[in-house]
Amino acid sequence: QVQLVESGGGLVQPGGSLRLSCEVSGIIFRFYTMGWYRQAPGKQRELVADITGGGSTNHADSVKGRFTITRRNAKNTVYLQMNSLKPEDTAVYYCNALLGKINYWGQGTQVTVSS
Repeated sequence: QVQLVESGGGLVQPGGSLRLSCEVSGIIFRFYTMGWYRQAPGKQRELVADITGGGSTNHADSVKGRFTITRRNAKNTVYLQMNSLKPEDTAVYYCNALLGKINYWGQGTQVTVSS
């Protein structure tokens, strides 16, 4: 069965860094566009970044220059490197796999940025 398992969340001070990982199983990983989304309390879920199977990336304006999405197809894993974190980055971060009309989600991992 398809599984997306996020890890790496936690509590970090403003200006700090964190790396999220999403390990995927049950799909032909290299054909899927992978994305990171986040949902803050009282707000809608929003796209943070995504990356195609070939490595083309897209980052939301709010995180450009601070966050970087990458993938290792041989490990069926997508990463989100988060630097210069701000309190407004606090949210549950979700991993997503997309291929046409096929869509899968992970369970989410909490990121809290606070002093």
